[in-house]
Amino acid sequence: MGGRGEPPDGPPEGAFSGAEDEYRSVVFDESFVRAARLQEYSAQERTIDHTPAVRRRRTPHTGLSRQALALLLVIALAFATAIFMGIRTPYRSTLAERPVEELRTTVVPLAPQGPVPGAADPQELYAHSRAADFEVGAEGIPWPAHGSTAHFSDSQVVAALTYARDYIVASSLDPAVLAGGSPDAVRSLLDPGQLDQFDQSFAHPAADGRHLPTGWLVRFDPARVRLADPRIRMRGSLRTAETDADTLEVAADPTVVYALRPAGAAADARASLFTVRRELLFRFDRDDLRLHQVQLVSSSVQAGPLSCPGDSAERFRPLLAGQSAQAGGPAATDPYAPDAAPALCGALAPDAEPKP
Repeated sequence: MGGRGEPPDGPPEGAFSGAEDEYRSVVFDESFVRAARLQEYSAQERTIDHTPAVRRRRTPHTGLSRQALALLLVIALAFATAIFMGIRTPYRSTLAERPVEELRTTVVPLAPQGPVPGAADPQELYAHSRAADFEVGAEGIPWPAHGSTAHFSDSQVVAALTYARDYIVASSLDPAVLAGGSPDAVRSLLDPGQLDQFDQSFAHPAADGRHLPTGWLVRFDPARVRLADPRIRMRGSLRTAETDADTLEVAADPTVVYALRPAGAAADARASLFTVRRELLFRFDRDDLRLHQVQLVSSSVQAGPLSCPGDSAERFRPLLAGQSAQAGGPAATDPYAPDAAPALCGALAPDAEPKP
């Protein structure tokens, strides 16, 4: 049967059929032939036994052009430069960087005027003390009302309050810190500009107003006392203020009350209360807010019951139930010593002690 449009008996001899005419315009040039994946064997090659009619050609793999290689090299150099600059750039901004102020500290031991009250049940002591209405732990520091300032957003003010509160919790409630262990939980929150002073305070403590460990945090002598109740009572407040266009300050006044027993004493041994009032001033620049760190620039501490002649610079050595303060006043102060800090001591008011 003839093709489309052909006579019934087929096309005349020597004429192209309709099917052939459809492909007459197709031209197979040299590049098309070279790009073909299949190649037909020659007649001689096909006479070999088991030789297929066609074979698959291997297409040559073209390498990257010089332009592509140059582009990859530029990208690699830019990436390496970015990493190098990231390592070399300090984490504090170099724009208008200001020196960090040293911490100034006063620690005032409060001596009882008689034997320290005690009871076997710490809850009884709390219930009959000025701390009866205090909250447990960080709940004793409620969030104050807050808002944006002239140069700081509300979120930045909240960050400053949060970081100050974190420092108070770590330096007043952390069991390892209280027991005289590593102070790293507190150190990790400080601005890097204060780390040297902090480290010097613990390596070489001194009652000079700048290197008192008890000015940075609360810790006890583990050879003398231990916590009688892990539910530490606390009450305090936080207040924020913008001091200039680049500085926020947070003032805090936590009062913390601990129930203590002698180290190694039985669980039913008489406990006593130890009170620490801290007035702290934190300072934050924009880097501090971004990096979750604080500058502690002022710390005023009152703690008791303690003996005035005792050393309260490195750690607290509280007077326990039934004990009385040693006779004598505070340590001597040398007015000729450079940067000398006066030795201070106060009397613990009777109303500040529990009445079990």
